[in-house]
Amino acid sequence: MTNLGSLVNHFLIAMPSLADENFARSVTLICEHSGEGAMGVVINRLTDLRLGDIFEQIGIEREQAAHTDSTVYLGGPVQNNRGFVLHEPLGHWESTLSVTDRFGVSTSRDILEAIAQNRGPEKFMVALGYAGWGAGQLEREISENSWLSGPASRDIVFNMPTEQRWKAAAQILGVDLTTLSGEAGHA
Repeated sequence: MTNLGSLVNHFLIAMPSLADENFARSVTLICEHSGEGAMGVVINRLTDLRLGDIFEQIGIEREQAAHTDSTVYLGGPVQNNRGFVLHEPLGHWESTLSVTDRFGVSTSRDILEAIAQNRGPEKFMVALGYAGWGAGQLEREISENSWLSGPASRDIVFNMPTEQRWKAAAQILGVDLTTLSGEAGHA
């Protein structure tokens, strides 16, 4: 890694000039970051699916209306047929990556079964797929002015309306994205 340090539990906020259709106007929560690369989940891209659709597709029995109308997000272009559950508290699930001591991302079926039975974590967000970067790739993209990075906010992840997350994440840094130029400054 370069001098950025770890970006775990940070938002990557797409700059207005980022044209990649997978990430334009996106906010990604970085869940893992090391010299080998980075992994995150986009928190502001909706799919047409509801959680009830996912339960049905993978054969999970559910309580009557247990979260069936919950929105499912497109977490990124990698493995977008696989579920990633951002959640708080951490709990004890079969496959969980801790982002902080209170917050994690799980990929195991047991957390979805618990959600379907109203025994899941207090706060959760289900996404299909994730965003991934190889060694040095994310650092290079940040230096090329593709991304802003700043501290993550659980309130933005779990409570804010999806369409407000991009601007709200930048506002944590005191940045108004509508006034930014896409050009990097070089002396």
